[in-house]
Amino acid sequence: MMRWTAAVLGTPAVVCAAMLAGCGGQESKADQEARAAKSGFRPPAVTSRLDYGGEMERRFRALDRDGNDELSQDEWPRQDSRLQLLDRNRDGVITSSEFSEGMLTRFDQMDLNRDGTVTSDEEREYRAARARGTLPGQPQTTPGPLLPGG
Repeated sequence: MMRWTAAVLGTPAVVCAAMLAGCGGQESKADQEARAAKSGFRPPAVTSRLDYGGEMERRFRALDRDGNDELSQDEWPRQDSRLQLLDRNRDGVITSSEFSEGMLTRFDQMDLNRDGTVTSDEEREYRAARARGTLPGQPQTTPGPLLPGG
């Protein structure tokens, strides 16, 4: 009886060990990412308005090197930067509120179905429309910079 019990209880353990042994050769995360990049795979992304706002706040803080809650022209990435379109009062300085409002306006324009999130498909469609000189759902305009930051 003892041999039979050991054989029955030992069988699942042997089967389990054999299954695990066959699973070996796990790919590292770097190898997985390299394989995905080589195949052109890019996972879909979804960004909420709240997450986008937080990301833009961090971007503003990174640009604001002197920490005075304003972006002077010497803090812009380039002198011909589209950031200048955010300067509503044309004083040569972009305040934190001007930056935030401009970036959230951009998010709202990318949110084509108005669900409070922007998917990678919506962003791709928005960028293609902007390159054509129009925005989805709006009449054709003359080519030129339509929105700041994009």
